[in-house]
Amino acid sequence: MAQAYEAHAPLSGIKLGLGTLAVSLAVFMNVLDTSIANVSIPSISGDLGVASDQGTWVITSFAVANAISVPLTGWLTDRIGQVRLFVGSIILFVISSWLCGLAPTLPILLAGRVLQGAVAGPMIPLSQTLLLASYPKAKAPIALALWSMTTLTAPVAGPILGGWISDNISWPWIFYVNIPVGILAAALTWFIFRDRDSAIKKAPIDSIGLALLVIWVGSLQVMLDKGKDLDWFNSTTIVTLALVAVIGFTMFVIWELTDDHPVVDLSLFSRRNFTGGTISLSIGYGLYFGNLVLLPLWLQTTLGYTATNAGLMLAPVGLFAILLSPLTGKILPKTDPRYIATIAFLVFALCFWMRSLYTTEVDTWALMVPTLIQGIALAGFFIPLVSITLSGLPGSRIPAASGLSNFVRIMCGGIGSSVFTTAWDHRTILHHAQLAEQTSVYNPAFNQSVTQLQGLGMSTQAAYASVNESLSQQAAMLGVNDLFYLSAGIFIALIALIWITKPERSAGGDAGAAAAAAH
Repeated sequence: MAQAYEAHAPLSGIKLGLGTLAVSLAVFMNVLDTSIANVSIPSISGDLGVASDQGTWVITSFAVANAISVPLTGWLTDRIGQVRLFVGSIILFVISSWLCGLAPTLPILLAGRVLQGAVAGPMIPLSQTLLLASYPKAKAPIALALWSMTTLTAPVAGPILGGWISDNISWPWIFYVNIPVGILAAALTWFIFRDRDSAIKKAPIDSIGLALLVIWVGSLQVMLDKGKDLDWFNSTTIVTLALVAVIGFTMFVIWELTDDHPVVDLSLFSRRNFTGGTISLSIGYGLYFGNLVLLPLWLQTTLGYTATNAGLMLAPVGLFAILLSPLTGKILPKTDPRYIATIAFLVFALCFWMRSLYTTEVDTWALMVPTLIQGIALAGFFIPLVSITLSGLPGSRIPAASGLSNFVRIMCGGIGSSVFTTAWDHRTILHHAQLAEQTSVYNPAFNQSVTQLQGLGMSTQAAYASVNESLSQQAAMLGVNDLFYLSAGIFIALIALIWITKPERSAGGDAGAAAAAAH
């Protein structure tokens, strides 16, 4: 298979431009769909006549199928070919999106979402592979910069676009918008890349490894998505899912490390660059994604923001990310990627520290400044860490490495969102209890507040209720402040992990190793 990579020279001119556009469109459509349905759940649930907690399976079903299929990218590439697999995934994604939009009942919608999530899995890892193989090795950072721009802006655009479509058109259109984008992406990809496919290798199917993967990933993903609704480990269902996930994962690791033709190449973790790059990228992404969920949730539930306005507060994050990602791509070959990643993590830490100072009186400017600055961090986040992760790998292992790295990153994103929302609830309850201890008739400040409220015409009971509401607001704010502060500290600690890696230099610089692997 390595020969197949070496046989294709980099693209140039209009073919390179169209090829980059095709891959970017496919990735944007894919990543957009991971978040576009989130704010539309009330509309979907109401239209289909189901409860909101049942409607959340629209998110869960996609996430489970997607998480299972991502690490299978290398295995599927060997059997189908990277171009045929990528184009086939886009076409099936379009068909499943159409089926989701037409769904008259929740079970049919969930079936469409499962198919959509399953076929979406290989698209992101293969997009990295196709882009790296299309650019000269010295311009590998530019390819990674273009790729990162789409993966960074789509999660922010998803809730805004989903909310606007649900409010002004109807929820099926959050799926229908994929159809023209997907058709264009598939046509362009086939036109540009059809003669650049990888060799097909017919190895035995690791059916046991595949079954174990489905069992433990499916159990873990359902546990993460439904844990908060079911009160986590106070629920027999969650405990059972956790045990199945742990046992299944243990058996999966043992089987994959001893099988001659594993469905997931876990031996990649024996490489220092892959392990350090993947773990630092994944934990960083989990922190970023967890806060991406937490901030608008706090704005909506505590400060009274609408879903659309809360989404708009996050929109500026894409500004610097888009402007600076190409610059990062240009300077990366001339420097050590660990320096850029270190600066990115320090900027992330600064942003979360600034957010840890929020009060209930926070204004729009104070909300948007850290979000703007965070775009600087994002511009130096994906590109150097992906470069480090793929550094030194032979071309035949790029799809498997990219698939496995993206799988760990996506799983950490799911873990981050679940952990942050649960931790916020616990910290809010703790702070509320601590603040409530001060609401005593022996506390002059409390008595003064109640007296002032009674002076406005409130009854004693109404005054107490108003104080309690204020305490709840303060407790929720202190809870998010704790998590923002903790996130800042973890980002600083992660810098040590970055420096465990040792990127390999080639003609294209540190990032050139990734490109060299793709040729």
